[in-house]
Amino acid sequence: MPRPLSRRRRARLVRGAQYGVLVAAVAALTLAADWRRLGSAFFDVSVATALFPDIVTTALVNTVRYTLLGFGFGLALGLVLALMRLSSVPPYRWLAVTYIEFFRGIPALLVFIALGFGVPLAFQVALDQGVTVMLSLGLVGAAYMAETIRAGIRAVPKGQTEAARSLGMSQGRAMVSIVVPQAFRIVLPPLTNELILLTKDSSLVYLLGLSLSQFELANFGRDALNEHKSLTPVLVAGLLYLVITLPLGQLVRRLEARTAKAR
Repeated sequence: MPRPLSRRRRARLVRGAQYGVLVAAVAALTLAADWRRLGSAFFDVSVATALFPDIVTTALVNTVRYTLLGFGFGLALGLVLALMRLSSVPPYRWLAVTYIEFFRGIPALLVFIALGFGVPLAFQVALDQGVTVMLSLGLVGAAYMAETIRAGIRAVPKGQTEAARSLGMSQGRAMVSIVVPQAFRIVLPPLTNELILLTKDSSLVYLLGLSLSQFELANFGRDALNEHKSLTPVLVAGLLYLVITLPLGQLVRRLEARTAKAR
């Protein structure tokens, strides 16, 4: 009568079977793909070379600029909303909750359309494109950042506030000088995640009908696709997005590790 397998040996066999299925799936996809057509469609070196340096000096720079503008405005507004949400005055809390739920519930696409086309029609004013991008990204990002910051403020021990008040600080001074700085250290990883999301949302600026010098990566890649009749520009634009987001993702992991160690 064969001896029953030990738990460790069964786990090893199951893990080996999973690896085998994964390798077989990758091999099947590799053999089934038409690499020659893929190469001509996505990896045309002459097209990729023609994209430089404009795709970096214009599109990549604009992507970073739009993201930082939106993030800065969203962070400032998110802090105000978080403090309103924590306020003891009910109208402030209601206003903050309404804003947060509204902007978290609608697609960022609609915000770009509303600010890019609705506001000029309603008020007969032409907003600068940079201002429109900053407001669109910031309004959406603020709704998420407000909840993140609120959670960070609540995570600061109440004893910190009580100690500040015992030293004669007002409630507002204790919040600004003691609580908020500690809260930001706690929420740095999720805020960096929000920066990554805003980087990708910046591709929605194509709705605003920008000029060539205002193109960001996605718009630049789409325009070059039409010009060269090749998908290579889209692939290059995607790789440049990774140049931005991968270091930020690594930063998030380091911040999370540092925060966990500090606890």
